[in-house]
Amino acid sequence: MSDADVVDPHLLRTFVAVARHGSFSLAAADLGYTQSAVSQQIAALEHDLGVTLLHRRPVRPTSAGTRLLQHAAPLLLRLDAARADVRDAAEPPGSLTLGFCGPTAGPVAAALAAVRRERPDAPLALRTLPRAEILAAVAAGTLDAGLVDGVVAPTDPLPGTAALRTVPIAESPVAVAFPPGHPLAARGGVRLSDLADAVWIDSALLPDVRAAAGLDRARAVLTYPGGDSATLLALVAAGHGLTVLPATAAPQGVPVTAPRLVHRVDLVHTHAPGPLLTALINALK
Repeated sequence: MSDADVVDPHLLRTFVAVARHGSFSLAAADLGYTQSAVSQQIAALEHDLGVTLLHRRPVRPTSAGTRLLQHAAPLLLRLDAARADVRDAAEPPGSLTLGFCGPTAGPVAAALAAVRRERPDAPLALRTLPRAEILAAVAAGTLDAGLVDGVVAPTDPLPGTAALRTVPIAESPVAVAFPPGHPLAARGGVRLSDLADAVWIDSALLPDVRAAAGLDRARAVLTYPGGDSATLLALVAAGHGLTVLPATAAPQGVPVTAPRLVHRVDLVHTHAPGPLLTALINALK
């Protein structure tokens, strides 16, 4: 592959689909190609790069393929964001479709009311999605904007947002919610490293906590992908495991003292904000 060569984004998307599904046939069905076409595209990408990207039986990334996957997501997201930005610059949207996840549901209603007062006849739509799907939809232009949240170190961006324009909306410390009577529930602070062997609830924020605190051993026996704080606190109280929440949502929780983490809410978008999006940003902030 010469210095002038670039990776074909179509081949890159096919590679990501095969790696995600662990199957050439499932990737073909997802992309609308034949299995033969998918195989040919993977072979072409491997030829261009001069490395084997996928083990065939079973289908899984090689070490080189794993490295490419780390680059592929932000590259494809940035391409989608550029396409949406150019399209919206030519024809600014007269409506607003907003994606959000559970923890951001509270501020959304009041903010949209402010938008409605400014533009009473503007079509508004809401979609509830996980963070990764919101980011992909904003980049692709199927959402005008999205509210995403996560747990990160104070100076780190939320995962996956680097290719998009971001507007900080809210930030708060985090706390661990313990069930009544837990020996650590009365502490003034807790280090997450002391909870490496605890049982957790597999919530939307747990992957962030694992990554930020190095809790690779953190295990969960109950999965709750939603972000409703009241539901999570009820599950904790019933003994299903621990959870990390914004301190504002868990007033009885124990503050996390190490590592230093915050819960952040950002609004993400691709194009320069028009009147509707500007009104929404102002209302949220």
